[in-house]
Amino acid sequence: MSVRLETNYLGFELATPLVASASPLGRTIEGLHRLEEAGAAAIVLPSLFEEQIEHDTYQVHQVLEFGAESYAEASGGYLPEFDAYNTGPDQYLDLVRRSVDEIEIPVIASLNGASAGGWTDVDETGAEVEGRYLALVEQVRAAVTIPLAVKVGPYFSSMANMARRLADAGADGLVLFNRFYQPDIHLETLEVVPNVNLSTSSELRLPLRWIAILRGRVEASLAATTGVHRAEDVLKLLLAGADVTMMASALLRHGPEMIRLLTQSVSDWLEEHEYESVEQMKGSMSQASVSDPAAFERANYMESLVTYSSPIV
Repeated sequence: MSVRLETNYLGFELATPLVASASPLGRTIEGLHRLEEAGAAAIVLPSLFEEQIEHDTYQVHQVLEFGAESYAEASGGYLPEFDAYNTGPDQYLDLVRRSVDEIEIPVIASLNGASAGGWTDVDETGAEVEGRYLALVEQVRAAVTIPLAVKVGPYFSSMANMARRLADAGADGLVLFNRFYQPDIHLETLEVVPNVNLSTSSELRLPLRWIAILRGRVEASLAATTGVHRAEDVLKLLLAGADVTMMASALLRHGPEMIRLLTQSVSDWLEEHEYESVEQMKGSMSQASVSDPAAFERANYMESLVTYSSPIV
C-alpha cells in the first residue's frame, strides 16, 4: 500500500507535513538547496528583524550626513553613491528572489517587528496588548494578498479566543508557538548575556495541547513548532490536528538529512497502522474528536498528579 503524505498548509499543497523552520541553515541559497534536497516540503526563511532595518538605515543616514557642514562642496559631489550601502532588507529580498528562481518547494519569508512599542510596559493592559496584535495583523492583511501566517506565543490569558480573533483579523495560519528570547546573567562579569538553547521533545506538549483544542474551532491552518525532533513527535502533532510540523533544532543538531529519515519513519508508521494518508489521520485525536475531551483540560491534571510515582519513594 502506498501511503499519501500530502498536506495542505496556507493553500499550498505540500508533499509532506515536514517543514524546515527558520534557522541559520536557510540563510543562503546553498543552504536552501540542501534543505530541499533532504526532503523539506517547505522552508521558512530566517526572520528579517525590524531592528536590522532601523540599524542599517541609521548607519546610512550617518554616512550621508558626515562632513556635510565641513565643506562647501559637500552638498554636491561629496556625497557617496547610495547604492554602495546596504540600506536594510536588500540582501534578504535578494535571497527571496533567488529562492523563487531556484527552489521548487514553497519558501516562506518571515518578518519580526515590534514598532508599535515595547512588550514589557507595566502600564499596558492585556487587552491593549491583544489589540496591538490584532491591529498589526489587520494592517499586514490589508497590505498584502499572499498567505499570511502569524507565529504567536502561548501567554495570552485566553489563548483559544485570541487564536480565533487572529484568524478573524486576517491570519490564514497560526504557528504555535514562538520561543521567546530568555536572557541570562553572567555571574563573573555581571552582564546580561544571550542564552539560546535548542529545543527538546519535552517542549512538544504545549503546542500539542493547544493544537488539539483549536483544531476544528479556528478557520486557519495550524503549524506546530518547538519540540519536533522525532517521527513520534510529528505523528502526535498530526493526530492532534497540525497541518504541518516545523523543525529547526533537530536539523541543527543532526543536519538536514534528518528530514529524509523522519519522512520514511512517518510513512512506515502510517502503513503499519493502516492509514491511507496524512489527511485521514490529521486531527483524529483532537479535542473535538476524542471520546474524552477533558483529557486536554484541567481534569487530566489531577489524574496526572495522583498517578505519578517518584522513583526515590
